[in-house]
Amino acid sequence: MPILALDTVSKSFGALKVADSISFALEEGEALGVIGPNGAGKSTLFNLITGNIRVDAGTILLDGVDVTRQPPMARCLAGVGRTFQIPQPFQKLTVFENLLVAGAFGSRRTEREVSERCADILVETGLIQKANQQAGSLGLLQRKRLELARALATDPKILLLDEIAGGLTEGECHELVETVRAIHRRGVSIIWVEHVLHALTSVVSRLVVLHFGRVIGMGQPDAIMASQEVREIYLGIDV
Repeated sequence: MPILALDTVSKSFGALKVADSISFALEEGEALGVIGPNGAGKSTLFNLITGNIRVDAGTILLDGVDVTRQPPMARCLAGVGRTFQIPQPFQKLTVFENLLVAGAFGSRRTEREVSERCADILVETGLIQKANQQAGSLGLLQRKRLELARALATDPKILLLDEIAGGLTEGECHELVETVRAIHRRGVSIIWVEHVLHALTSVVSRLVVLHFGRVIGMGQPDAIMASQEVREIYLGIDV
């Protein structure tokens, strides 16, 4: 049974259809990439999965349980964690305090109960040296790492990554990819929206292509990127 399944999920804002009968499944332990041009509906897809936006039609199953009408907090507690394209830390709290808040509220445990796990996540994400630094003083790479660390602090079964490599240098991107790869190796299922294709395809085993809220392609990265339709729509190449 897939850990996550979307069945003909649709959403409109007035006349604008941002999700058009989207269907796909994420297997347990899989890393799935989502690509598409700006405005394709990628971030909207994440908001539908997390419950930040309610679907108009279709169903979302998490571990076989219908969560379509559940609020975001219930889905977080059920194991859905996410990062945001623009990092959103509590800027006046320290890095470690940011993780404690995420860990406690994301699991309904006390800060004391989650503190050891949060310390381990600081090591895993390369932030242990920044633990007592205010989040608002971090550079972009560290903010991206903190965004990832806060999502991990909720102890997710599924991790949704929203353009986490965007804006990084080549070296920084490589470092972050290695961290994501290590997280995947320990069994966390991942859906990753990303424009930095070499970073994405170095981790994921399958790609979903969105265009105007519709799935126009799904399969192995090499096959997807060789598709004439994908190259014309996503890469802007006239073939």
